[in-house]
Amino acid sequence: MRKQSLLFFLLLLCFSTFAQRQKADSLNRLLQTETRDTARVRLMWNIAGAVNIFSPDSAQQIAQEALTLARKIHDIEGQSRAMGVLANSLRSIGNYPRALELNLQKLKIEEKRNKPRNLGSVLMNIGAVYVDQEEYRKALYYYDQSDSVIQKFNVEEIKYFVFLVKGDAYNRLNISDSALLYFNRSLELAREKKDGDLIGASMTGLGHSYLKLGSLRQSLLNYRMAIQYLTAANDDETYCEASLGLANLFRHLNMDDSSAYYATASMSVAHKDGYLKKELEAADFLADHYKNTKNIDSAFAYLNIVHTLDDSVNSRTRVRESQVISSNEQFRQLELEENSRIAAEERKQQLQMLLIGMFIPGLFLLTLLLSRVKLHVQAIRLLGVLSLLFFFEYLTLLLHPRVERLTHHTPVYEIMIFVAIAFFLIPAHHKLEHWVIHKLLHHRLPHNEKEKEKEQA
Repeated sequence: MRKQSLLFFLLLLCFSTFAQRQKADSLNRLLQTETRDTARVRLMWNIAGAVNIFSPDSAQQIAQEALTLARKIHDIEGQSRAMGVLANSLRSIGNYPRALELNLQKLKIEEKRNKPRNLGSVLMNIGAVYVDQEEYRKALYYYDQSDSVIQKFNVEEIKYFVFLVKGDAYNRLNISDSALLYFNRSLELAREKKDGDLIGASMTGLGHSYLKLGSLRQSLLNYRMAIQYLTAANDDETYCEASLGLANLFRHLNMDDSSAYYATASMSVAHKDGYLKKELEAADFLADHYKNTKNIDSAFAYLNIVHTLDDSVNSRTRVRESQVISSNEQFRQLELEENSRIAAEERKQQLQMLLIGMFIPGLFLLTLLLSRVKLHVQAIRLLGVLSLLFFFEYLTLLLHPRVERLTHHTPVYEIMIFVAIAFFLIPAHHKLEHWVIHKLLHHRLPHNEKEKEKEQA
């Protein structure tokens, strides 16, 4: 029966990967015909999310392209989503510093928006990266912030997960009473959702907490129930954890056969699904178990397995280190491309400003020349007004970025400064307009009107 279950789990994993490939292919076909940039960004980060399941390297490249396009078209939602997927892909290959950097950039975006779910989610993801690096106190800091956002805005969609990850962080810190509290809260929500997989995950956490607190009966009950739910939900990874937890519990109860049975079950499932670290944990447990029970042959056999698995884990770690270096270089190249694009845009803007700066005095000189020929007075007046309008708008254009930097993009201060500038510029504009038009048309006035003007002066 166990072999049949393991085969089913393996087939399910293959189906899940196949389903993600199909989803990515379907989205790719839509991307080929999509012309709107905003829609292309959305499709790309969705493709990257699907591809990340089976190819984090490809997901990184697609997500970076989505991020570049989103920045180019000033799509804030696209930037945030692409950063999140990109951070997840980098986390998948073990590039935790870069994943953390991107999540913090995403956090800055979400702090300025009114999307509590996004804010709570990115705070939780930052905590998860710190857990990967075994910095559990820092993880709890961000989990607490995420919990505050979720509770304040009642974000039901992710409330379960923040309770679960907080329970996990406290469990890793061996603060078992707090871990128990949050695992229980997560279990309540999982039961409300009637989600067997979530129930199994919460009960696994409770099994760990009760075991550390010495409540062996409660620990046994939760581990056994967890295994039932996780088996039904086909959650192999958490099943491995729950089975090894139960093996550890039976060791405390001096039930050696049961301990060996569940550790072997954990190792078998981990081996079938390629969870090297969990397989290594189970093999290490069994080697120690047979050593304690004086079964030297079995202990020696499992020590050899531990040695082999340790080499495999270290080899995979070295591969990941190579992937991290590769991902950093890929990230650097795309950043260079982005910086080149930004520099090109800045040069284009500077050139436009230069041309406008040359055009304004050119237009004024043209107006001055035309005022000397027999051109209609209204045309001269119009050209004079246009020259002044261009000049004052050009001044505003030059001042705007400087005011933004001075006020750190604070709208209240910006509008106050521009109101003050307008207070002086508008009267000056009217006076200067009157003076310029008068000077342009002065020589066209009849002789008697000129004499009157001299007398008035």
